[in-house]
Amino acid sequence: MKYNVSVMRKAGILFAVMFLSEVIFGQQVLDYLLQATALNKTGKPEQSVQILSDAIGKKQDYRLFLARAEANMQKGDHSGAITDYHAANKILNQSGEYGLARVYAIKGDAATSVYHLESSMKSVFKKSEKEIMLDPAFSRIENRPEWRQFWKKSWYSVAEERLSEIEYYASAGKIEDASAVMNEFVKIYPGSETAKYAESLVHLAAGRYTSAVKTITTLLDSDPGNEKYLRVLGKAQETLGNPSGASITYSKLLNLDVADADLFILRAECYRKTGETGKAITDIEKFLSLYPQDKIALSLAGKLSATSGDNLKALRYFSENLKNNPNDPQCYIDRANSYFSARSWDWAVRDYAMALDLDPANSDTWLNKGIALLNSGKTDDACFDFKKSFSMGNKRATDYLSKHCIK
Repeated sequence: MKYNVSVMRKAGILFAVMFLSEVIFGQQVLDYLLQATALNKTGKPEQSVQILSDAIGKKQDYRLFLARAEANMQKGDHSGAITDYHAANKILNQSGEYGLARVYAIKGDAATSVYHLESSMKSVFKKSEKEIMLDPAFSRIENRPEWRQFWKKSWYSVAEERLSEIEYYASAGKIEDASAVMNEFVKIYPGSETAKYAESLVHLAAGRYTSAVKTITTLLDSDPGNEKYLRVLGKAQETLGNPSGASITYSKLLNLDVADADLFILRAECYRKTGETGKAITDIEKFLSLYPQDKIALSLAGKLSATSGDNLKALRYFSENLKNNPNDPQCYIDRANSYFSARSWDWAVRDYAMALDLDPANSDTWLNKGIALLNSGKTDDACFDFKKSFSMGNKRATDYLSKHCIK
């Protein structure tokens, strides 16, 4: 009996170790995918291939093969891409078919491209008509008879076509058109998940955020891991002024191994609004490790550093952003605001002045420059700026004018 208990304990420990290892490497797979995508986007496919090859040596995951295939395509290694797409297919059936269709289209082999595209259309990896038509990989075969023959077939159900229309109208801000198609859709497919999803899209586009949250939450009750539903929910929560809820939603997406680095930016902004500065900094630093020159991320990193009390670090982020974007007035304003907070008035004035050279119609910048000048003892110059700000409709300049400029 003691022997059996001992064996069971050891088996339990072994299972726990194996489970933990799987969880840890699952996170590593996401990190590999994020790194590879960043390298591809920044024109470094060779490095992407190296990183993914290292990952594949540790774990045979179809997503890693798909990512390496994309990197191979980017660096012109079509044979390597084809090999990787077939490897992905062996791990998860038909996962590489769309990629094979793309690479054969680039090679000009219309027949083989369409063969794989048809296979993809019969799988769970089926792409929308919009995605396929806008994919530049197929431009070389779009005038070929095989391509025209492919589009003569009915690949989409009525429900899919209507949903595609609604997605287009909603994204284009054509609310009346989206609502008209949705109302027709709901009559044909009452109570269906697709109809409810369409409703949530129209609610979101029309600014009915509470209704969007209510509808999409109902869908998530039965399908909690649906990426599309979670994205709609996160956007609606943010717009409703619920950053806490949105941060939880973005965390769910990341826990699902959605390889989208922008989720770190979105969650960081939510954490900033909820006052969770430490968490926000962790997310923004993660994003910057992938895209170190991203303008939005550097700006947010600077603001978060300033909020945490590290003004020197904030200035480093803002200065880096200015070096990368010397003609962007907002980058000057960000750094000027940091100098302003540190009471470095002369430096703040210089950056506000540079921002106004690029965007002279910003009334807030005129006001802040005036305040910095006032604190530097340059009252006449400050009054000029207060008058400019007031003339542009900035009522906050009134108090400064009456107190310091009207004699």
